[in-house]
Order: sequence, then structure tokens, then C-alpha cells
Amino acid sequence: MAISTNRAFIPWLQDQYHQGVEIASLCLGTFFLGATGLLDGKKCSTHWGFIDQFRDMYPEIDVQDGSIVTEENGLYSSGGANSYWNLLLHLVEKYTDRETAIVLAKYFAIDIDRNSQSAFTIFSGQKRHQDEAVKKAQELIEEMIEDKISVEALAEKVAVGRRSFERRFKRVTNNSVLEYIQRVKVEAAKRSFESTMKNISEVMFDVGYSDTKAFRTTFKKITGLTPNEYRNKYNKLSQN
Repeated sequence: MAISTNRAFIPWLQDQYHQGVEIASLCLGTFFLGATGLLDGKKCSTHWGFIDQFRDMYPEIDVQDGSIVTEENGLYSSGGANSYWNLLLHLVEKYTDRETAIVLAKYFAIDIDRNSQSAFTIFSGQKRHQDEAVKKAQELIEEMIEDKISVEALAEKVAVGRRSFERRFKRVTNNSVLEYIQRVKVEAAKRSFESTMKNISEVMFDVGYSDTKAFRTTFKKITGLTPNEYRNKYNKLSQN
């Protein structure tokens, strides 16, 4: 609706860019910038909650999972609404210097080097597709959260050959099967860290991990935080 309402501005934005003007979008403004065609073949950021929808609308744009600020060829984009502060600091540092950006970051109490939305992401699975075998596999992954799940077992349960299954899964979810399993398990672990005082080992076993190092590594890769850092950030009980 917003894109169609403001469609008359698209030629103007295109003209401005081709005349050398740099353009920045904030949060879901990336959808409007995407409609100009200027981002085709380029990287961009948008709010983590709308990345799948963005990919559906603009498959030719390389939207970056979890990134706060993206810059390419004079086009800037940022993640969630408050990420505009990080975009502003990025521009200040680019056109002045690091020292000025640091002063402003301190003055306005902004985390200057925050470069990921990962700690804020809520993973709900990419199910906006019509592949019933993959949907069934996604449901099985969610139901078997406490188990160790193999790609072979999932492919067998949905009666699809492994190679075909992996290819179809990646195409419709933008995750490999293993990445998807990890994200579902980490999301369950996050909820536990947010609302209980279970220790790391208990949470790890609850979501089907037996190797502490592997769990910590996967958790940090997905959230950008260690399990303890995540708990301290979101669990009020841990602060008492």
C-alpha cells in the first residue's frame, strides 16, 4: 500500500541517484527503495522480521540476514527502526572521522559498533511456501526439539530423496536443513534463558545438544551473544 501510494516518487529517486545523490533507507523503507530497482544485484539491510517477505518481493536483491547497516554504491540501508542511529553514526564517521563519531555515540548513548540484529531476532521459520514435504519436515523439526535430528531421517520421514530434499529445503527456506535445525533449537534455548534459571547444561540437553562447546558456538553464531550474555540481557531474574 505504501509503495503504491508513493509510486510517483520512484522516478524522482532514480533521477537523483543517477545524478550522483546518495540515498539512505531506514527499517522498512528498504521496501520502497527496492521498488526503485536501484538495489537490484546489491546488498541491503531491513528489519529482521520482514526479511522473508522482502526476499519474496525482491529476489534479485541480496538482503543481509541480521545486518544493522549496509552500504553499496551510494545506497545505504538499516535494520530495525532504532538502527537509524547506527546508520547516522556510519555516515558521520564516513564523512568526518572516527573521533567525531565516537563523541556523538557517547553523547547520545549509542553502541557505536553494534552491527547485528541477531540478538533481537525471533525465529519463527520460513513457511510462506507451497512445498508440503518441506513444511512437514519443518513441523517435525519443531516437534523433535529434544532429539538429535539427521537430514537422512527427515528425508526418509517425508519420503523424498536426500539430495532433492536438501535442494528443495534450501530453495524455499533460504536455510540448509542443518541451519534450520540449529535455528529452531537455539530459538527454544533463547526462550528458556529468557524465562527460567536453568543452567546452560540443562538448556543444552533440553534442545538436543550433548556437546557444550558445539552448543555455545552455535548459539553465539546465531545470536551474536554467548548463552550467559543472552541470559543477562533478557532474564530479569538473573539480575536480582
